Amino acid sequence: MRAALVQYPGEGPLVRGLYSLVLYALAPLVLLRLLLRGPAYRRRWRERFGYVPPLAARPRIWLHAVSVGEVQAASPLIQALLQRHPDHELLVTTTTPTGSAQLEKLFGGRVRHLYMPYDLPGVVRRFLGRVRPRLVLIMETEIWPNLFHACARRGIPLLLVNARLSARSAAGYRRVRRLTAATLSCLDALAAQGRADAERLIALGAAPDRVQVTGNTKFDVTVPASLRERAEVLRREWGLRHVWIAGSTHEGEDAVLLAAHRRLRERFPDALLVLVPRHPERFAPLADALRAEGWRLARRSAGEAVAAETEVYLGDTMGELLLLYAAADVAFVGGSLVEVGGHNPLEPAALGLPVLFGPHHFNFEEISRLLREAGGAREVADAESLAREVGELFADPNRRHAWGEQARQVVAANRGARDRVLAMIEAVLLRTAP
Repeated sequence: MRAALVQYPGEGPLVRGLYSLVLYALAPLVLLRLLLRGPAYRRRWRERFGYVPPLAARPRIWLHAVSVGEVQAASPLIQALLQRHPDHELLVTTTTPTGSAQLEKLFGGRVRHLYMPYDLPGVVRRFLGRVRPRLVLIMETEIWPNLFHACARRGIPLLLVNARLSARSAAGYRRVRRLTAATLSCLDALAAQGRADAERLIALGAAPDRVQVTGNTKFDVTVPASLRERAEVLRREWGLRHVWIAGSTHEGEDAVLLAAHRRLRERFPDALLVLVPRHPERFAPLADALRAEGWRLARRSAGEAVAAETEVYLGDTMGELLLLYAAADVAFVGGSLVEVGGHNPLEPAALGLPVLFGPHHFNFEEISRLLREAGGAREVADAESLAREVGELFADPNRRHAWGEQARQVVAANRGARDRVLAMIEAVLLRTAP
């Protein structure tokens, strides 16, 4: 049964119309920002306004994954859809060029990539008219009123997959509750990561009978044997030394991480910090700042070798974070010492590494709780506590391995979300079959 649109007489269309007017007013600034962000963002910019070539008339599943993290989380699902529906073309949209690059790295030409259209009524109509999807899957919690409304009007089944909603985000959506409720009512099904996510989404207007708690597809991450082999080669190149990694770091975290590294090197003079910024635009400025501060640095992008005197190894390449995690002894997950909300701690956990993160991990609230309760992760507040935890793990290999194994077991115990989501997708496809 197709999702029924919630109508608030005099308010539903009106609120969405006001929302669209604001977006149209901001469109010139959005385009300017896009053009200023660099060549990667300027390339194919017309796609973001719905100007894509008309696609061949064949069954098509459209999956949207914002950036690298969402593409990684969607990869088990994409792989399964390719196997189960070889007669369908799989279209994947991203918002960022880094997401596009990760998709190309993982799947090459097996999927079609386009950039996500802006949520403007005319843009959405143009995009849907040219793409003509049979099914739309939106990863995580991307709630787009005009896109969702247009899919419902056209009778295109729409699923929100791997949905998460922090208390902070829910408070934001409550400020525009009428618009949020009308938008969520367009969904045919909603696969929530956890019970708390489901309850918040229902409170905002999602139909309870369309919401299922399926778990988090990020738990279905797999570590290829080839990656472990490459990590072993890399680790041998670094030599016999204590190595910790800070992955997906943001501006504002570097000073804390480097202060912790200074403390560590007082106790472990051979300690190496592998520093991996989240955004590529930070690569060059951070390298310059590190050299200006006197750190002995090697850059991965330049192919610089890690010598005995190297103190910091800058992971300034895209798509290699999992490899760099696999070559380290201890992992700190960034975006958590600043109010970004943290990044995915399951990647180092799946590799059997002990995990550390800062106090701001609300984007991965449930995952962080599970890892902490199992003894596979700890929260740190500052450079002193970070240096202390890493130092204790360096000093006690048995404790380090036990902690990492507990993290790995959390990942293993929570696998299966992909198959539950696939069952929901199959049910919708069967129900809406021509």
